[in-house]
Amino acid sequence: MSTTFKVPSIMCAGCGDTITKGIKVHDENADVKVNIEQKTVEVDSEMSESSVRQAITATGHEVG
Repeated sequence: MSTTFKVPSIMCAGCGDTITKGIKVHDENADVKVNIEQKTVEVDSEMSESSVRQAITATGHEVG
């Protein structure tokens, strides 16, 4: 299931890498696309939406 999250704290590619790694710890097969300009993270994963939210916040970013 693909879900897009608004993550206003994304500032650079490093932020995107951190978020991607944080999600892939829980689902190594997740497809994660980070858009720095739009400050969004699109995740296609077997994880639930709340689990993805938790994975993003665990990296120090807030989900809007």
